[in-house]
Amino acid sequence: MSNESGKLCLTNGRVVFPDGVSDGVNVLIDGAHIESFANKSGAEDAADPAVIDLRGSTLYPGFIDVHIHGAVGVDTMEAGADDLHRVAVFLAREGVTAWLPTLVPAPVEDYLHAVASIENLLAAQDERATPAAARALGLHYEGPFINSAQCGALRPPYFRTYSQPEDMSALPVVAAFRSIRMITVAPEIEGGIDLVRELKARGWVVSIGHTRADIETLDRASAAGARHMTHFFNAMSPLHQRTPGPVGWGLLSDDVTCDIIADGHHVAPLMLQLALRCKTAQRLTLISDAVAPAGQGDGHFRIWGETIKVVGGRTENERGSIAGSVSTMRDGVRQMLALGVAPSDVARMASANPARLLGIAESYGTIEVGKRADLAALDADGNVRLTLIGGRVAFNGL
Repeated sequence: MSNESGKLCLTNGRVVFPDGVSDGVNVLIDGAHIESFANKSGAEDAADPAVIDLRGSTLYPGFIDVHIHGAVGVDTMEAGADDLHRVAVFLAREGVTAWLPTLVPAPVEDYLHAVASIENLLAAQDERATPAAARALGLHYEGPFINSAQCGALRPPYFRTYSQPEDMSALPVVAAFRSIRMITVAPEIEGGIDLVRELKARGWVVSIGHTRADIETLDRASAAGARHMTHFFNAMSPLHQRTPGPVGWGLLSDDVTCDIIADGHHVAPLMLQLALRCKTAQRLTLISDAVAPAGQGDGHFRIWGETIKVVGGRTENERGSIAGSVSTMRDGVRQMLALGVAPSDVARMASANPARLLGIAESYGTIEVGKRADLAALDADGNVRLTLIGGRVAFNGL
């Protein structure tokens, strides 16, 4: 069929809408956006679109990863813009259509290099003719204002405290228009509450993580503007009957959202179910927390100044700690589906909730008329069969 209209029709797939899954619906795309929906018999009425037959796959809104340090051998701390584009191409094959390159505590000069690379990527990503790739939306600082007692795989020598706005000069920012700035902080550090307040005033998305904060401090942080939690359960003091800490507070705070790594290693399935029971799918966001070895199989790899090993899909650094993941958002989606979570709820966690967290839900995160045509089709085994980014085919495995 000719495609003189520049339109696209996706047919023969199940479509995951915000309120459920529908069969027998064609998704009509005009340029970068979803134009309309039609039943199968009405497909011919469209202005001669090109047709992609999804062959029984399920169409999800494209996944949005707000916490990822790299993949395919590329570390966001060391990468150039072309390296970051390689990550974005890999992510598109995994159904990810948007992402936040995530940085770890490091010297300011390392931050400056990383931020310059992200700026160069943002400036060029829409003009790259091929292949289409997951869109970087800004950046996420995991630290450096965090608690050394909950360092995880991060490097305490580069952690910081806060006393005045000038201390934020340690955080170079992406200058691109409307780029998103997200940061993970531990509110109990010196000056932590004032830091949260200052970050919020400057338009940052503030998340609580790598923390041992008590309930009073967490309440104050929330009042100051920190209403999200980073890789829930991980790198925070555990739940205890007399000191519920961040986990107990997070589970019971209805105005707080959480992100979580569902890779089968960071959080046990029963704990995923506990989080779902308490937070519901409305308040949980899937993340990968992937590091440079993602997509490269098992082996030994050098990142963040040390060697980590990957065995059976689990990372471990020289101190015996899990050092990020080698999973993708697709793996988290498959894990949640395997737990019996409804596809519409999985789509909330992988797409709608991260879009809402980042303040971009008017354009991203759901399959609705007028939204960006950022879409991922998965087969019955959870394998990505098609990814569209802004209406462009980024991956086609049909």
